[in-house]
Amino acid sequence: METILGVKGTDFVILASDTMMSKSGMWLDDEVERTNRISGCCMMSTAGDGGDCLQFSDFIQRNMDLYKVTNGYDLTVRGAVHFIRSQLTAYRKSNCNFKVALLVGGYDLSSGPELHYMDYFGNSVPVRYGGHGIGINFCTPIIEEFYKPDMDTQAAYDVIKKCVIELYKRFVINLRNFDLFLINKEGITKMNRINLESFRGDFLAGPKRRI
Repeated sequence: METILGVKGTDFVILASDTMMSKSGMWLDDEVERTNRISGCCMMSTAGDGGDCLQFSDFIQRNMDLYKVTNGYDLTVRGAVHFIRSQLTAYRKSNCNFKVALLVGGYDLSSGPELHYMDYFGNSVPVRYGGHGIGINFCTPIIEEFYKPDMDTQAAYDVIKKCVIELYKRFVINLRNFDLFLINKEGITKMNRINLESFRGDFLAGPKRRI
């Protein structure tokens, strides 16, 4: 029961992911990291089986670090996407089949911001926005309505905030916290976490009563 989201702007990408782990209606953990750094200007968010996400993310991170140590520079975002999808495809042909869907976001000095949607089979496509997980059916219509290609970081943050508010309204088990990461030419910046305390008044107070 997880949700990951990504939005691409004119010169940035924002990746958002919840931090809760649950099973059969039980809350297990509230500090799960689903978004991981794979280079100085590139990150990936994972959704799927908890153990597969953890092992596959660690495998990709270590190989990206090895590439930088060996060559002295990071892979481009498209190069990282190609490596990730090739590994997913290769593992599907073996007994070790990772059930992991991903969003890969980053910034290249030559091509600008990039966001790539990747499914369990290793199929990948560049997108302006997207996501995986249980909440994506509620989030997609919201992003489609409010998304603009020239939006700034605050506007993109607000769109993701609207999505999280909707998830709080819809689900019996709330996705308690959402971590957000901004990726641009300056590097990776962790944004303010979205949780119940950060916007309680936005949807619990409701319209003010007339006296």
